[in-house]
Amino acid sequence: MTTRHFVTRLHPDDRVDPGRAGPQVMRHVTVNVAESPLAWLAARGMVSDAQYRAGERLRTDYERAGLAGRVTMRWDAAPPSKSRGGARAADASLARIDAHRRFHAAVEHVGPGLADICWRVICAGEGIGGAEKALGWPSRSGKLVLTLALDRLARFYGTG
Repeated sequence: MTTRHFVTRLHPDDRVDPGRAGPQVMRHVTVNVAESPLAWLAARGMVSDAQYRAGERLRTDYERAGLAGRVTMRWDAAPPSKSRGGARAADASLARIDAHRRFHAAVEHVGPGLADICWRVICAGEGIGGAEKALGWPSRSGKLVLTLALDRLARFYGTG
């Protein structure tokens, strides 16, 4: 069983505007940094802030695109008709398509050798040790390869 380690941080969507004077309203959220292997590495200073943000953007695109396998049946209601707010369903579909395109473009930008570790650690939430074993890599090589992949992701997403 993993232990929970909660940290209060600023919400990622709330950015400080240096050109704006006076107090700025920002939300504080409590985050379980033990939630993902990438967050665990970031909490210990093993990846830079730009690398962490790029990895989180990849994971967000992966989740928004709906690429993860479903565990249960979909219980969503049928999409509303065009006359009753069908545009909202279309917007959601377009957001999903955009996330799908961004995810695949990011993985292609990272490259075939580095994309495997990105998908396993960032998207699937697999530990680095397990990813090394599954990929047949030597012990303690996964973190180095992951940081190289995160550097490429940071260039792609413009976070670094």
